Amino acid sequence: MFETILDEEERGQVGIGTLIVFIAMVLVAAIAAGVLINTAGFLQTQAEATGEESTSQVSDRLQVVSQSGNVTDGSSSRVVDQLNITVAQSPGAGNIDLNETSAELIGTQGQETFQLDSDFVSIDIYTGDPGDVVLTDASDRADVGINLDDAANGVYGTLEGGDRLELTFTTASGATTSAELRVPTTLTDDQTSVRL
Repeated sequence: MFETILDEEERGQVGIGTLIVFIAMVLVAAIAAGVLINTAGFLQTQAEATGEESTSQVSDRLQVVSQSGNVTDGSSSRVVDQLNITVAQSPGAGNIDLNETSAELIGTQGQETFQLDSDFVSIDIYTGDPGDVVLTDASDRADVGINLDDAANGVYGTLEGGDRLELTFTTASGATTSAELRVPTTLTDDQTSVRL
């Protein structure tokens, strides 16, 4: 069953060949393990970044607290020439910079998309420093005034009684909030503002 190897040179050559094969297998396994660890680290980093972006896209959005409009005399009837939208952070949202937020108006007069840092938009934040337009806390509120009167450097055009308008805010992270604005069918001379 076991043969005795009498030649000393053959005995050493068999041991060296086995040792070379063993070292080669260890090297291949080490390289493969390094590639797997590197790939796993890259995938973990990418998964964390994707998770954070997805969470921001869902939670970093605005919440519309109230919506109203200024009522003035138009060419033939009373019209709404400015929107006043009070917004806050939605629950669980991070800091929201209103200057990096876009708005979209869709209605019977067409569609308009613009940034909230435009000339025809005013932002008044109730808390924080004057001129600060970043919502940092759940209790922060900001009034976004949008001038609609295109004759006075507005964006969309005035709204008459019975008009509907869809307003969508999109934050820098891509989270959207929509609100449907409905002008009452009758705007009286007594009204200077109206809830939409």
